[in-house]
Amino acid sequence: MTTAAPAELWPDVRPDAARRLMLSGLRSFAERGFHATTTRDIATGAGMSPAALYVYFPSKVGLLFAISHSGHEQTLAMVTAAIAKGADPAARMRYLVAEFVSWHAEWHTVARVVQYELDALPAKDFAVVADLRRRTEQLVRDVIADGVAAGAFDVPDVRIAARAVLSLGIDVARWYVPTSRTSPTELGTHYSALILRMLGAG
Repeated sequence: MTTAAPAELWPDVRPDAARRLMLSGLRSFAERGFHATTTRDIATGAGMSPAALYVYFPSKVGLLFAISHSGHEQTLAMVTAAIAKGADPAARMRYLVAEFVSWHAEWHTVARVVQYELDALPAKDFAVVADLRRRTEQLVRDVIADGVAAGAFDVPDVRIAARAVLSLGIDVARWYVPTSRTSPTELGTHYSALILRMLGAG
């Protein structure tokens, strides 16, 4: 379970009470699942009265959307920044995978809720998150396509390869625990090497 402070996870959210509700909701959704969590669970976990959630969020699903939207925005920003560090496709992929995997391990509780509770979102909210996911996937596709064009990668289908890269990273959040023998950074390094081999890099 995450031990992060609300301000660390959501520095742009105000006031602090809203961030505390988001952290409590995150923990409850991770432990019980979205549908089994009540608004009372969330408010109580934040040290507030049962009605407090509605002061800051329109509903329980509105809180889930705030968590999911923030998580996907952070992921997109992280992938964009990681790619910018590399001078060539292989280096860009190495940085991308290392940071993507490390993030999903370090913030595994956040990532599990962000990645695996999407079906609970209403269509209009899901569409917003889906757009962020498409933009992230397109960045990965572009790196792979550049690598193929440069002769650095050898894959039969860029789209499928991009989804495989992302799926491997996302799945880390499902099984990673803080007591794992491999640190998030080490895991990112190992996955980078594995995925570069998968993409046919020399």
